[in-house]
Amino acid sequence: MEFLSGAYLWIVAAHVIFVIFWMAGLFMLPRYLVYHQEALVAGRAEEAALWVEREGKLRAIILTPAMIVVWVLGLTLATIGHHWGEGWLHAKLLFVLVLSGYHGWAVGYAKTLARGVMRLDGRRLRMINEVPALAGAVIVVLVFVKPF
Repeated sequence: MEFLSGAYLWIVAAHVIFVIFWMAGLFMLPRYLVYHQEALVAGRAEEAALWVEREGKLRAIILTPAMIVVWVLGLTLATIGHHWGEGWLHAKLLFVLVLSGYHGWAVGYAKTLARGVMRLDGRRLRMINEVPALAGAVIVVLVFVKPF
C-alpha cells in the first residue's frame, strides 16, 4: 500500500466524490419508496411499476456501485494514512456500517414493495428517510473534528 501514499489526496478526492454519489442515492431511494408506496395505496399499478423500474436503475447505476467504491477507497485511506488505531475512525466505521445496513434495508424494502407488500405507513417511511442525513452529519464531524 505504500506505493499509493503519493496518491493519497487523489484517493481522498475520489472517496469524497463517491460518498456524495452514495449519499445522493441514499436520499433518493427512500423518497422513491414513499412515492412507490403511495401509488400502491392509491391502486395505481402502472405508476407503481414505473417506480420499481426507477428504483432498480438507481440501485444498479448509482447506489450500490458508489457504496462499494466508498468502502474500497475508505479502507485504502485508513491503511495508507495509518489510521487504524484512531478512535474517530472506529466510530466513523460504525456509522458507515449503519449506512450500509440502511442501504440494505432500503433495497430490501424496495423489493418488498415490488411484490405489493407494504410493511410501513407513509409517516414512518418518511421519518426513516432522515437516517442518512443524521449519520452523514456525525461522520463529517468525526472525520474533520476527530473528537477522539
